[in-house]
Amino acid sequence: MARPAAAAAATTATVMLSANGFGFPPQNFARVVVWEWLNEHGRWRPYSATVCHHIENIIKCNARGSVVLGQAEAQLSPYIIDLQSMHQFRQDTGTMRPVRRNFYDPSSAPGKGIVWEWENDSCSWTPYDMDICITIQNAYEKQHPWLDLTSLGFCYIIDFNSMCQMNRQTQRKRRLRRRMDLAYPLTMGSIPKSQSWPVGTQSGQPCSCQQCVLVNSTRAASNAILASQRRKVYSATNGTLTVRQSNSYNGAALWSTASTAGITPSKPEQARSPTTTQLSPISQSQSATTTTPIPGQNNLNRPGTQRSAVVSTRASIPPGVPALPVKNLNGSGPVHPALAGMTGILMCAAGLPVCLTRAPKPILHPPPVNKSEIKPVPGISGICRKTKKKHLKKGKAPEDVVRRYMQKVKNPPDEDCTICMERLVSSSGYEGVLNLKGVKPELVGKLSKCSHMYHLLCLVAMYNNGNKDGSLQCPTCKAIYGEKTGTQPPGKMEYHVIPHSLPGYSESKTIRIVYDIPAGLQGIEHPNQGKKFTARGFPRHCYLPDTEKGRKILKLLIVAWDRRLIFTIGTSNTTGEADTVVWNEIHHKTEFGSNLTGHGYPDPNYLDNVLAELSAQGVIEDCIKD
Repeated sequence: MARPAAAAAATTATVMLSANGFGFPPQNFARVVVWEWLNEHGRWRPYSATVCHHIENIIKCNARGSVVLGQAEAQLSPYIIDLQSMHQFRQDTGTMRPVRRNFYDPSSAPGKGIVWEWENDSCSWTPYDMDICITIQNAYEKQHPWLDLTSLGFCYIIDFNSMCQMNRQTQRKRRLRRRMDLAYPLTMGSIPKSQSWPVGTQSGQPCSCQQCVLVNSTRAASNAILASQRRKVYSATNGTLTVRQSNSYNGAALWSTASTAGITPSKPEQARSPTTTQLSPISQSQSATTTTPIPGQNNLNRPGTQRSAVVSTRASIPPGVPALPVKNLNGSGPVHPALAGMTGILMCAAGLPVCLTRAPKPILHPPPVNKSEIKPVPGISGICRKTKKKHLKKGKAPEDVVRRYMQKVKNPPDEDCTICMERLVSSSGYEGVLNLKGVKPELVGKLSKCSHMYHLLCLVAMYNNGNKDGSLQCPTCKAIYGEKTGTQPPGKMEYHVIPHSLPGYSESKTIRIVYDIPAGLQGIEHPNQGKKFTARGFPRHCYLPDTEKGRKILKLLIVAWDRRLIFTIGTSNTTGEADTVVWNEIHHKTEFGSNLTGHGYPDPNYLDNVLAELSAQGVIEDCIKD
């Protein structure tokens, strides 16, 4: 692979700023803007260039408004960025994550529209964090044969000759690629005043009104937390501060317009507005508490800096100023968290200090269990069931299967056939489309159990469009004739008893079910034969109380598994991904010790509901074999 000349690699220059604060580069200095969000692992993940252009366009119109990300990318439709509080808000769950506006050199990877990605376990591509992407691109342009990412806190080696990423500990290799995309937006000059927090008079003295006191206290608290997450390399030489080319703007982060070297930080009580050459109050409190990061290391969200940020946050809020908590309320549905998140956004927009508490994390798994403590389920033989690829049996002709469950009707009523929507007294709408010997288009039959009437030709067409497993389901009342089977891919089902109790079943142990389905190729019964399908989130752990009713449901679930009814291949309602393994209308409890997502306990109606869902699939108590 041809690479650019080494002369094009001069992208690692740092920006020298005076120690009196975090100053922007000069007004005529261009820089690339990359918006990023903080994930649950403490990593700042970049939005795509398309989304960043969209956010920048919104900022030009209203720097204190909100950004609907779905207008830029359809898969981000649940997300909104509140520019006032600099948080990403998910409307359906109420989850809030910090966002920041980051700046890079125009000649770096984001300025050129270069994206480096690695191949994950599902054979799709994941982009690197922006600082890692820039580091890889710099080494690539300098024609280095390999790159060690240890200095960034990762035990990986990038091999440019084989274009792979190797784990130094496990020696596992993954493919990587360099992709050209839209370049990230450029910006000039300082942040518009409308993006800064409210300040006092033009003289630089802070306003003493209650509104500004409240707002400034919130600004100080926000700055303390967000500033602790910036990546910097400090140098005490000549009283200067060396900042890497990644300079963050975290919503309320204020930058001094002056850059005079040698000015010492002011005391907290002497801090003025961001338009002066002095530091804001948080600069002094942070410098007194944070530890010096190790050069070249990734210091993002280290425990020490987090604790010091909390101390500085509490110290910076003036006494007597109330901090209004907006808690993510406990609840089984997404309504309460969403209300809490929206309340926080509205209060922040009104200038009120908001204390956003972390949402309680769901308890998905029980405490660790030794193998000796795992026992078989009483009354059920074995602990594992496997399914293999479906082999279509040479059964009877479709018309013979339909005739098995129907009775001929000599004088049909003048009603609509709910399949073809033609009158029963006339010919089937499939006349001419489906030609079968011995099946006249005007023949009408009545299903033996439910007595619903259809054209015989219509039922044959419906059967041919289904699983062709010898069963038939009434399209009106969903009554099942025969043994219904599904299109579940091959996999394994394990079940056993563990010595822990579910909420609401304190006197009973727990039945744990483990489903494991690998990715593979779709078969003839699947939507896209021969195409790969993904299997996300496996193995999946599910839980039932070890009671008489719970054991009955397990027996029925085993029957449903053998009939391939638990899962199917389709489009995920959660992620929107197509050709992936999804649940097939039989709900399971995947949350062990809580019910924050609605998929846990206590849920007094769950056992009855799942029995009804199994019955709708034709899995009833009569199907259980002794």
